[in-house]
Amino acid sequence: MSIITKLRCITVDVTGTLMAYKGELGDYYCMAAKSVGLPCPDYKRVHDGFKIAYTEMVKKHPCFGHAEKIPNIVWWKTCVRDSFVKAGYDFDEETFEKVFRRIYSTFGSSAPYTVFADSQPFLRWLRSQGVIVGVVSNAEYRYRDVILPALGLNEGSEWDFGVFSGLEGVEKPDPRIYKIALERAGNIAPEEALHIGDSMRKDYAPAKSIGMHALLLDRFKTPDAEDWKKSGATVLPDLVAAREWLTSYRLND
Repeated sequence: MSIITKLRCITVDVTGTLMAYKGELGDYYCMAAKSVGLPCPDYKRVHDGFKIAYTEMVKKHPCFGHAEKIPNIVWWKTCVRDSFVKAGYDFDEETFEKVFRRIYSTFGSSAPYTVFADSQPFLRWLRSQGVIVGVVSNAEYRYRDVILPALGLNEGSEWDFGVFSGLEGVEKPDPRIYKIALERAGNIAPEEALHIGDSMRKDYAPAKSIGMHALLLDRFKTPDAEDWKKSGATVLPDLVAAREWLTSYRLND
């Protein structure tokens, strides 16, 4: 019997697995700056500044400030302001407010994202097989309410439930986020569930640690993929290959 016949639930990561960012971060910061008559910020400085600011925010206020009940827009405003400051740009309050509003609204829409062509067919196929489909992501509420639906990935037609770190207060790689997913699916046993993602640290390892099956996608030919394979992980190029694997790979009965 193929593995798909033994699984009751499959959870899927979002960014890098179902969708990807379009262009560079600097593209959107540049558009926001130009909209208020400012010159384009330096792409590399903005990108590096954002990486530092975001990492610091995640450490200080994890899960988008869930535990402290920080409003989503306030969390991002602090992060974006710090990104500009670390990149060497310090705007007055009025100017920054205009720039930030443009950035916040852009990243709360489908504009900066592209959905992979195999995502919607794969999710619909899983549900047609009677599998409960969940999405598990380190993301805030706008992924669930705005971004995924705008990309054609809707609750009820492509997925059955979502577990988003900003709404749960738990984020990957904490294995508890996968336990929440199993509960949300109807208290399904981990051996009857599989997780698909693109990160060994955030997806594969924590899912396996609680007894779930797991596989990794390597859509962008990351150098780490060879190490993933050597460690024993199943690594596939896309969701077309994942469907083939699910229908052909056999578990030991």
